[in-house]
Amino acid sequence: MTKAIQPRNTGAFYVQAVLSFGVSVSAVAIGLVYLPVDAWVRAFLAIGVLYVVTSTFTLAKCVRDRQELSEVTTRVDQARLEKLLAEHDPFKVD
Repeated sequence: MTKAIQPRNTGAFYVQAVLSFGVSVSAVAIGLVYLPVDAWVRAFLAIGVLYVVTSTFTLAKCVRDRQELSEVTTRVDQARLEKLLAEHDPFKVD
């Protein structure tokens, strides 16, 4: 049987993702600092941004965990099938 292709991320993709995250959070933080409103409005918006960022990390972790679980289940099922096929003798008479 053939193995499934394992997707791999390059170092450049990882650096791009980290830099993109850093730039976006920095841009929002600078925007909040220079926003011409009262401090309580800035604080409210900052808490909202923080909540969105943390919930995004949680969602990404849940999606990754679900993907890894499905891969493990598929590998276990594939190993069972390979074992069954290896042990099967079509010429054996019971």
